[in-house]
Amino acid sequence: MVGGRSAAGPVRSRYTGPALAAAVVLCGLLATLLTVAGLRAAQRENTRRVMDQRAEMALSAVHAETDRYRDLLEAVAAGLATDETVTWDDFDQASAPLDSAGLLGVVAIAYVVPVTTADVPAAQERWRAAGASGLTLHPRAGASEHYFPVFSRILNEHDTATGSAGTDLSGVAQPADALRTARQIGGSTVSDTYVLLRDRKVPAAERQQSFVFAAPVRTRANDPVFRGWLVLGLRGGDFLSGVLATVSQGQLDGTLVAVNSDGSRARVARQPVPGDPDLTRSMTLPVADHVWELGLRADSGRLPGAGGHLPVTVLAGGLILTGILAWLVYVLATGRTRARERVEQATAELRGAEAESRRQAGLLGAIMTTIGDGVSVVDGSGRVLLENPAAKRLMGVTESNDDPGAWQEHYGAFRADGSTPMPVDEMPLIRAMRGEPDVTGEVLIRNANRPDGVLLGVDARPLDPSAGLRGAVAVFRDITDLRQYEKDLAIFAGVVAHDLKSPLAIVRGHCELALDDPGDAAEVRSSLLRIMRAVDRMDALIETLLAYSTARDAALSLADLPLEPLVREALQERAASLRSTGGPRPSWTVGPLPGVRADPAMLRHVLDNLIGNAFKYVRPGAAPYADVTAADAAPGWVRIVVADAGIGIPDPDKPRVFDSFHRAPGSAGYDGTGLGLAICRRVVERHGGEIGVEDNPGGGTRFHFTLPVAANQEELDMRHIPTEPVEEDDAKVRAALDRALAERAAIMDSRLPGLSALPAAEPSSHDPAAARLRAPVPDHQHQD
Repeated sequence: MVGGRSAAGPVRSRYTGPALAAAVVLCGLLATLLTVAGLRAAQRENTRRVMDQRAEMALSAVHAETDRYRDLLEAVAAGLATDETVTWDDFDQASAPLDSAGLLGVVAIAYVVPVTTADVPAAQERWRAAGASGLTLHPRAGASEHYFPVFSRILNEHDTATGSAGTDLSGVAQPADALRTARQIGGSTVSDTYVLLRDRKVPAAERQQSFVFAAPVRTRANDPVFRGWLVLGLRGGDFLSGVLATVSQGQLDGTLVAVNSDGSRARVARQPVPGDPDLTRSMTLPVADHVWELGLRADSGRLPGAGGHLPVTVLAGGLILTGILAWLVYVLATGRTRARERVEQATAELRGAEAESRRQAGLLGAIMTTIGDGVSVVDGSGRVLLENPAAKRLMGVTESNDDPGAWQEHYGAFRADGSTPMPVDEMPLIRAMRGEPDVTGEVLIRNANRPDGVLLGVDARPLDPSAGLRGAVAVFRDITDLRQYEKDLAIFAGVVAHDLKSPLAIVRGHCELALDDPGDAAEVRSSLLRIMRAVDRMDALIETLLAYSTARDAALSLADLPLEPLVREALQERAASLRSTGGPRPSWTVGPLPGVRADPAMLRHVLDNLIGNAFKYVRPGAAPYADVTAADAAPGWVRIVVADAGIGIPDPDKPRVFDSFHRAPGSAGYDGTGLGLAICRRVVERHGGEIGVEDNPGGGTRFHFTLPVAANQEELDMRHIPTEPVEEDDAKVRAALDRALAERAAIMDSRLPGLSALPAAEPSSHDPAAARLRAPVPDHQHQD
């Protein structure tokens, strides 16, 4: 019997573990399946409830938005009705609040007036006088009454479509019917769906079906007088996407359908969402005198609280938990060995997690050490928790300081003026420690390691609560160079302002002198000549600045063109201008020049500046000379050289001659703004070429620049075949220009005292008084 017990014990112990584990598995599977079934039933019910809630929210949002648009439109219309005569200022003041009203999908608001065919000219003048400057009415042929928008305000800051001011809306059935209905019923209406006039020029793929809301403008008298309508344009797609983005959180597939006046149904817009929609809701809502239908669909698996992953997760979790429990029962039932192995495995996992934590901490430390911006982290008492090397380098210290009261002295912190010590309460880190969000400021650091001072831009914020302690973090950036750049811009503005004020002061002084004491004709002539010189200097500076800006920002209009006619034209015009001032007779030579691919106007600036400099910067008594030649450069490029025999450029100044407002010391006695060569460099570089300067072996200077060669060189050569020798052509041109200038000088002498009609004279870069007087816009061709 004893032997039987001892034999049965091992048998029972052998099967006890597997039997208990199997029982746990069966119970776990049963509990898990019952739980999953209950969850799926609850999910289906929750899905329907969530869908109903979202649909009601979407319908309420659409209804609320359309009612709000009507209320705002009627409020603005009521405000305009109180004015005896509606002007642009009245419309602008009344509609200004709509800019900040957040109107989803709204494009613009316009004031529309009815005009009969006979009254169109008078109405156009009347509304122009009321502030609609430049308004032109375009009545539709065959209509007895026209509906013209006279004032409008764009309410969509991203809208780039063309407006419809002055367009006759009576030719568009949908808005015209809405306007007539609004006037007839005396209340707000909405049009049938159509494409707005401003959208009809955009690509078809970008067009949206839209509506207009119309509200009549009537006076408040006992017998109201109808004046016009306020019309609000609404893009259906933008409206639907804006409303659904707010209420559906990207989970509702929406479709907006409008029931038109003829009973037809037009789909206005659709807002699709990812997924496979299996829930559908359809609702109608009244909008003014129309009815809209809102159709909504959703994927039940994507709705909050109804995702299909929860049952799967519970099932997987239940299976895992059942397996774990079964395994634990088996392990506990079979001995301590497996339990010990599990403990060892868990210990190894903990050690791996600890090693990963250390690696992440090391990576964070490496990042803080590598970044160029300074980072400082302090706790609630001001103790420095972290300060990366960049922060210490920027602030010029090697040791941190944990006493906020000593920060000013320790770091040498001053206000941005550089002389006022920064109070502790104003320091960005202190303010962030007090809880101020997004603190920004500028601090000048000057200490033994930063004797010249460094201006730091500081961005400080309170420490995130997830860190488990109070404190603040600050990021420092060196903005010294940025502020110096801003200072240079201010100096640039000052130079321009000074150069513009000087000729204005001369003009004003001579005008006051002429008013106080006109004097004799010779004095009047002398004052007028000085005024003309001052105005021409100011005009030349403005034109040069415009050319400087155009050379940088204007779009290039590239074309294949022959270079030689442009060069000869620039030479002849500069020579004629020089001769008209009594200067020495210039000479020049022009070598064979190929066709180039360039912007004609901009290339004309380059040639005019370089040739003008060659004729201007000459020694006293010397004759101006220019030599224009061309040579091959890189494949597909040509190198144009303009050489002169002038005063030359010292070697130290050569690297800077193409900088803005730079003038070499040797050019002090010559007119100029210091922008001509800067313009040349911008133009050449925008064409992809290079420009440079070197000494002319025969004395003077050689400017050279590169341009792309024209694609069809032979065709350009055939179009530019001279019919007579170049020397003879130049001589004839010079003689004709001399005669014309002499005749104009004689006319000027005879008409100058009366000032009734000043003739035009050729512009000169040497004598501003010889520049032509033009109106209303100056047009200088010659620049330094």
